[in-house]
Amino acid sequence: MKKLIAYSSVAHMGFVTMGIFTLTQVGIDGGIFQMLSHGVVSGALFLSVGVIYDRMHTREISAYGGLVNRMPVYAACLMVFALANVGLPGTSGFIGEFLTLLGAFRVNSWIAILAATGVILSACYMLYLYWRVIFGELVKPALKTIKDLSLREIAILAPLVVIIIALGVYPKPVFDVTSASVAHLIAQHKAAVAYDHRAPQPRLASRGGVQ
Repeated sequence: MKKLIAYSSVAHMGFVTMGIFTLTQVGIDGGIFQMLSHGVVSGALFLSVGVIYDRMHTREISAYGGLVNRMPVYAACLMVFALANVGLPGTSGFIGEFLTLLGAFRVNSWIAILAATGVILSACYMLYLYWRVIFGELVKPALKTIKDLSLREIAILAPLVVIIIALGVYPKPVFDVTSASVAHLIAQHKAAVAYDHRAPQPRLASRGGVQ
């Protein structure tokens, strides 16, 4: 479970890199937002793995199945985290991925199309993880006595659920903080590129020196 989430984390950093290198307002804004969202969502997923590892002392996907029958609150929290990780609209994961893809599309549509395949693959393996762990028959004897989230665990995971949904529905406060800095960065980059184009190119002397 941790390996799958870690691979997903690397994939999201690819979207961040793509958004930054578009050198567009929307792309860099999306990359910054994706970093913020990734910190919350990936942290929440690793915490969720820790919850059941604390009970069963294994992270193997095959050791689980049918947890919704014994841990409905845990299943609901994990569902929010998994859907945010695949970029479902209404969650923080959607905002960052959509904006980075939009920025990439403005620069090179083929890169954006190639990157969009990563969204599809991410949805496939995260939904596979959720299906194998949460749904199905509760047939393993060790799982029949497993307990749902404690009050302490709810107090830890519930704020993460709220943050993910709040940022997905109303991301404006983040952009209010970052947009001015991003615009200044882009303006500086454009000025530097324009200066390089205006600068006179050195001429080679007849004997190989520079004039």
